[in-house]
This record gives sequence, C-alpha cells and structure tokens, in this order.
Amino acid sequence: MYHEKTQALLKSEINIIKKPQDMEPEIKVAATCRHDEPITNEDRLSLSPASRLFHSPQFNCYIVIVIGFQTEINPDVVKAGLKETLYHHPRFSSKLENKDSKGGKKRWIRVSVNEEDHVFVPNLDSNIDHPDQFVEDYISNLTTAPLDLSKPLWEVHLLNVKTSYAEAVAVFRLHHSMGDGASLMSLLLACTRKTSDPDALPTVPTKTRADSSSNSSWFCWFIFAIWSGLTLIWNTLVDMMLFIATLVFLQDTKTPIKGAPGVELTAKRFVHRTVSLDHIKQVKNAMGMTINDVVFGVTQAGLSQYLIRRYAGQNEKDEGSKQKRSNLPKNIRLRANVLSNLRPTVGIQALADMMARKSKARWGNRFGYILIPFTIALRDGPLDYVRQAKAVIDRKKHSLEAFCTYLIANVLIKIIGAKAAGAIAHRVISHSTLSFSNLVGPLEEISFYGHPITFMAPYVYGHPHALHMHFQSYVDKMTICLTIDPDVIPDPNKLLDDLEESLKLICDAVLDRGLTKEEVV
Repeated sequence: MYHEKTQALLKSEINIIKKPQDMEPEIKVAATCRHDEPITNEDRLSLSPASRLFHSPQFNCYIVIVIGFQTEINPDVVKAGLKETLYHHPRFSSKLENKDSKGGKKRWIRVSVNEEDHVFVPNLDSNIDHPDQFVEDYISNLTTAPLDLSKPLWEVHLLNVKTSYAEAVAVFRLHHSMGDGASLMSLLLACTRKTSDPDALPTVPTKTRADSSSNSSWFCWFIFAIWSGLTLIWNTLVDMMLFIATLVFLQDTKTPIKGAPGVELTAKRFVHRTVSLDHIKQVKNAMGMTINDVVFGVTQAGLSQYLIRRYAGQNEKDEGSKQKRSNLPKNIRLRANVLSNLRPTVGIQALADMMARKSKARWGNRFGYILIPFTIALRDGPLDYVRQAKAVIDRKKHSLEAFCTYLIANVLIKIIGAKAAGAIAHRVISHSTLSFSNLVGPLEEISFYGHPITFMAPYVYGHPHALHMHFQSYVDKMTICLTIDPDVIPDPNKLLDDLEESLKLICDAVLDRGLTKEEVV
C-alpha cells in the first residue's frame, strides 16, 4: 500500500538525518561561522521572559516555514548562501546553555555552526509516488522529535521533490524561543532578493497612520479624546476580566475542532491552500475594511460551514438551511488565541546589515495575548460574517489587552518562574479553541539564493490546540496554512474548501450588489 511505502521511505530518510556520516560526500563538509575562540561574557545573552516561556514543559513551541520553489534546489548554492547570512545571526549561531547560570536564568551561548547538523538533503527518488502526500508526511514526521538543545535550535531540509504546487520544497524548523514569527520571517526575507533585481531586497508593505488633522474645533477634539480614553479603559477592563475568567473557569464549547488535554504532544499535519489576494482586497476596498477584517470574516464563515457539516455528520453541503440550523448548537463559544507582537518589526534592511556587517538590530520575543471570539452561525448573507468580524476587531484595537497580558506574563515569570508561568499560559490557551496569526509578505516575486519562490507557508505547533490558522500574503496571492491534529480534524482539506468557498461567496456578494465604501457605511 502507498501509506506503508511512504512510511518506509520516511524512516530511511530520518535515519539519514540522524546519521550525517552516511550522507553523500558533498553533505559532509562542515562549515563554521566562528573559530574555536574562548567564550566571553559577550557571547552569553540571557533569554527574554517570553523565550524562557517557550522552553517550559507545557509550552514547547516550534515554527515551521515551508517554501516552494519554481526550480530544482541546488544544495551547494543554498549552503553557501546560508553560510554568508544566517550563520552570522546571533540566534542561529547560539545554543541554549545546558545549566542555569546565576539567578536561574538560561542563556544563549555562541558556538560554531556545523553544517551537517542543520542542513539536510535527503536523496529522494524524483519519480516518487504521490509526492504531495510524501512531503506532507515528511514534515509531519519532523514534529515527532524535538530539536537537540546542545546545538543551535534550527534546521532546514531541502527536498528536491516535484509536487503539484512547486518544483522543489525547503522546510525550515526553528524553536519559537529564537524569535517571534514576524522577526523570523523578516530574517528569512533578508536572505532573499527580488527576482527582477538580484541586488535589491524585497519590498514589504508598511502600516501608515491616518492623518489626524481635521477642521473640527478644539472642543470637539477634546470631547472625542475624553470619550476615546474612557472607552479604552472600559474595553481593557472587560477584556482582562474575561482573560482572568478564562484562566479560572471560562472554557470554549467542546466542538469537533477543539483538542483534548495533551493535544500539544501529538504529531501534527500541515496543509495549505492558495487563494487570490486581489479578491480579498476587492472586499476590503468595497466595504471600507482592512485585510485583517476580511481575513477574520472569511475564517468565521469557513469555520461555521465546516462545523455545520461536522455536526450534521455528513460530507455534503446540499442539505436545506433548516436542517443545517437544527444540527448546529446555539450559543457556541469559540475563541481564537492571537499573539500580538508588541515590538516594532525589524526592518529587512537592518537584518541584512546585521548578517552582512555584524551590526546590531532589535531581536527577541515580545508579545501579548488577545482572545478573539468567533460567532459560529448560519448567517442570512455572506457579508454579515465580515461586518461582524470588523466590529470585533475594531473593538479589540481599542483595548490594551495585549500590553496587559504581556506585563502580567513578565511579572509571573520573574516571581514564580518560567515553568509555573508556562502552566498558566497553557491553561488559558487550552481553554480557547484555536490559534490564529497572519503576516504580510513581499509585494514582488523574490528568490532565495537564486531560486525563485512560488509560495511561503509558515506554521506553528507545540501549543495546546488542535488547529492553528495562519494567513501569509505573497505578491498577489494569499496562502492559508493549517496546523492540525489529524485525530481531531481528519479532513483538513474540507476545511480549506470551506474557507476558499466562503471567500468566493463574500466576493461574489460584493460584486452582485455593486457595493462601494459609501454604500456600506
């Protein structure tokens, strides 16, 4: 059977990875970015509180970034490129000190980077059966074993396997303590160049602040400022009360997509689907929203459709609306845990300079938690999902929930230690249903050491959820990335179908009604 053949092949490749001396000759060459110099205090850096949290037993999280290429990978070129870039980054050339230093704080310690410990090039059959499934199984098998703490906490697998979506695939696996997702993605982008201009770094959209100047009187502005401040305080108090209630007793409804205790320890699977970013922008412009608003609305609609089917116990969508309504429980509490990055995103140019000239740039994990509720229901019209999502997001923007949870986490880590603080974070997250994130990608096509990229798909695993959803933009495409527990969500492609179909219905509704921003408001 195909599954047995795949497992046998995967086991053989895993053995190759565990025994680098058995690899082909060109993979045996060890590259170092440092000589065997005495280790000084400058080579030791304390872990940030958030990084310590990611090493707690119940919160051991990893980031996986899958990159698809338009051409076959040249391993020697990629290895040479990594040696000149990532090897120079402090986190990629540091390991976690095995023993706690004074005060019980773990530290990063600079070490030599041994290429064969981090770059793996399995010898794969170019005519392998079911290559898409093989790559999916290969990545899933990586989640069954942790990274070696005696080495820098990252690795990359170069898979010259032609799939339905790429000519070859690179898989990065990194420990979340090395940095937040936005910083790590920016760092990888700093290793790329525009395909149209091999000397130019990628262009990534930046947020612009709206012009606050107006013709309104000083008195009106003063009244608005007072009202805005009071609303900010009220929203923050309400959000923190709900956050504390979630820690103590408030749990999400046990739906078919909610993981059981211990779900963070199970092997995960990773699937993705690419949709049109232009369609998302079309809805955004017509309804006067942001990309985030539309993405949350599409997610809300897709989850509703998927849960309707799961509760109905069928795989078809041709049931009548009355039957669908009767199978979906009322008042489902379903919340997404969102990590909000509080540190200004490090610029790609600054990271490129850091690796090229060994200059300094801000780095680390600095984030807070936000709990965002999703309304699971069968709406009268598809646009209702995005309108309701926008209302929720607008309110969350006017709250200090992320900043407060960040402060609380830091205080708890300092007072009771990372292990106990990790247990508290685990409890809060396990009482919600899923994790959610999204990142903005380059505006133009880019190449990774001369290899044109066709898609990028970041994932996260190790947290107590059976589902993590991530949206990643790239040029004119948006890739929906799902990390799932196959025992809880056995049909992730159907969930992707529902998300894709929801976007189509929302976009069609905008076109059918010929909506403009003024009409929506």
